[in-house]
Order: sequence, then C-alpha cells, then structure tokens
Amino acid sequence: MSPAPPRAGLPEIAPIVQQEIAQLASLAELRSAFAWFGTQEPVFTQWQMELARIAAPPFGESARAAWLAERFRAIGLKDVRIDDVGNVFGVHPANTGTELESRARQPNRSTVAQRHISLSAHIDTVFPANTPLNIRQQGSRIYGPGVSDNGAGITAMLAIAAVLQSVPIRHDLPFVFIGSVGEEGEGDLRGMRHIFSTPRWKDAIAYSVVLDGAGADTIVAEALGSRRFEVIVRGPGGHSWSDFGAPNPIVILSRAIDLFTATPVPTAPKTTFNIGVIRGGTSVNSIPESASMKVDIRSTSMAEMERLEQALRLALNRAVEDETMAAEMKSPAQRRPGVSCEVVPIGSRPAGELATNARILHVIRAVDAQLNNAAQVQRASTDANIPMSLGLEAIAIGGGGTGGGAHTLQEWFDGNGRELGLKRILLALLALAGTGE
Repeated sequence: MSPAPPRAGLPEIAPIVQQEIAQLASLAELRSAFAWFGTQEPVFTQWQMELARIAAPPFGESARAAWLAERFRAIGLKDVRIDDVGNVFGVHPANTGTELESRARQPNRSTVAQRHISLSAHIDTVFPANTPLNIRQQGSRIYGPGVSDNGAGITAMLAIAAVLQSVPIRHDLPFVFIGSVGEEGEGDLRGMRHIFSTPRWKDAIAYSVVLDGAGADTIVAEALGSRRFEVIVRGPGGHSWSDFGAPNPIVILSRAIDLFTATPVPTAPKTTFNIGVIRGGTSVNSIPESASMKVDIRSTSMAEMERLEQALRLALNRAVEDETMAAEMKSPAQRRPGVSCEVVPIGSRPAGELATNARILHVIRAVDAQLNNAAQVQRASTDANIPMSLGLEAIAIGGGGTGGGAHTLQEWFDGNGRELGLKRILLALLALAGTGE
C-alpha cells in the first residue's frame, strides 16, 4: 500500500458515533481485551516470523494459505476453508448472549443472507518464489522480505481473531476473517474480485476492513485505480551488418516511450504513469525480432486512465510508422516483412471513493479520536478497491507497529506500538457489528 496525499474537506465526526465509541471503549470486556493484547506480543512476533518464512508470490500462495487455515483452526474459528482461488476463510459467530447465538456457532452454509463484517489481509508478497527469506529478529524488530507487507496485516488479523476467542465480547453480527490472494502486482486483486463475485459473500458482507501493512496513521477511503499493459513489438530481426535498416523493435519502443512520456497529466485528479520493465534482444550484433515493455497507469479518475491508455496506443502507432518509414528510406530496394505491435492488458484495478457520510468512515475517525490517534484519510490501491468500486463501505488501515523498506529485501517491522493498531481495529469492528448495548 502506497498512500497518496491526504483527503481534505471531511465533515465533523457524527456526535452519536463519538458517543457510541466512548461507551464501547468503557466496557470492562474491552479493557480486558486491551490488556490481553499487551501480554501477547511474543506470540504475535512468532506468528509473523513463521508466515514470513513461507514464500507467497502472486499465484503461488498455497503453502501460506494452508498455514493460515491451520492458525484459524487453532484459534477456534468456525467454517475454516480455502476457496477455489486460494482465499482463506474463518468465521467468528455473533455473540448476543442468547440461544440464537449458540446456534449461530454452527454456521449453515446454505444461509447466505446473514450479514457479516469482514476483516481481511492479503497473504501474497511481491517477491518471486526463489527469493531468499532470511527472516530474523533483533530486539523489537523483525527483518526480511514481506515481514511488514503484509506480515503486519496478517498478524493483526490473527490477533483480533484470537482476542475474540479469549475474551467474551458481545457483538450482533458475525465476523468473517479472510486471507486474500493476488493483491500484489499482476495478482490484480484476484482474490477480492472472486470474493465479491461469489454468491455466498457478495451480498453478505456489510462492511469490509482491510489490513495492509504496518502503522495506525492512515485511513484509505479512496481507491486508486490503475491499468497495466504489456506492449510487445515484433519485427523481422536480422544481423546488425548485413540486415542494417530492418525495423528494430527496441527502437520502436524507445520512440514510443519518448512520445508517450510527453503526454500531460493533471495534478487534480492526480494521475501518473510508469514504464517499469523493458525486455528484448539476444546480442549486441543482432537486430531483435521482438521487444516488450510493461506500463502502469494510475488515477482516481477512470476518464484520465482511459485518456492515457489512448495516448499510449497513439504513441505506439506513431513509433511503428516512423521506424517503418526510416527502414524503407535506408533500404528502399529491399522488401521486408512488416512490423506488428500488440498491447496486452495485464491488470486493471477499479477506482472508487467512500462517501464522506459513510458509517465506516465516521466509525474509524471516532475510534482515532477516542484513542488520541492522529490518522489521515488518504487514497491508495488496496484490496478495498473492489468493494469501494461496487459502492460498498470499505476502508484499508494498517496493522499497528511501524515498518519500512516495503517491496525490498531490507524490509523491516517493529512491534513497538502494535497495541494501538490492534485496539483501533477491535473498536472499529465491534462498532460496525453492534454490541447490543
């Protein structure tokens, strides 16, 4: 999660929500839960190091999914299962103190209308399967790939599930805990897409709280959209001496990049582009037969993303025309095969925005006020993009503690301050679920 600048112009927190959170925080059960967090940091750290030692690249999360399912069962969650794409589920039933609640502890798979509050964390990382996972601890810090993104989020989710099993707290709606797959890179939010297209869950999740990374200082309430493409240019290829003048796919890409990067972009709505990968060629004295690049376009505006996509296609067409014409001028008598260009979509994340009067936004802001926690409302690309784009109430927040070096081999996480993040998550979930008070 890479947040953008904070969102401005938010209304005051609804007083009734502030009162609700204050009353909730004063309950003896909540004080017991908060105290429990303070005693469990060694357990949390052990969970975090265990999961970080299991490789989980996009489309290769099965080992970590199995580990998480086992943790869910050990904690005591019900109806633990892994779905068709690899998402892991576990349910903590409602606790209303009635006979109905005890029956709810045996979930009925055929009852899909019951509303749930979801707490999710993506289980994949950006690192390839062969990345050395040298996970180590020094004092309160853990070092290694993926320990914060999203080791911090997964651990926080487990901590919330565990405290609900350890401390009896009333809540009217059940919680579903989800370890989602495919959040990073070309995973393209495939886990969350599947969840919100599945009959069992698409109409059953009332609110979605997504845990992504460390910290307690952000509230992602705007979904940053993105479109990603692989551009492939093919030509006849040849020898750099004897076939001099043949169209060169690398030159075509270079011309296209030069043209595309001159495209103006607005600062509001903020819109960006990036060429992140270029491949092609076999040797210094060979005209390549093909070359490719990967392009990332981002904006909070779907219209701006469409405009940039069109600019990319126009730049490629112009580059192909220019290089073809140059080749004909260099060797007018030699007939050559043509050049082809293909633009392949490899990712599309929808944009969206939470309404300023959304209950979930008022709840998390009231929680922060209750805990004297300073947090900014921001935009980012997270699993919350999917429910937000569907008009559903969702936010993404951190799992507490602090972290740095995300998406690098020098990634780290510090457990100091984790308690604040866990208190924040628990208060928000209980407020959204209702406590019957």
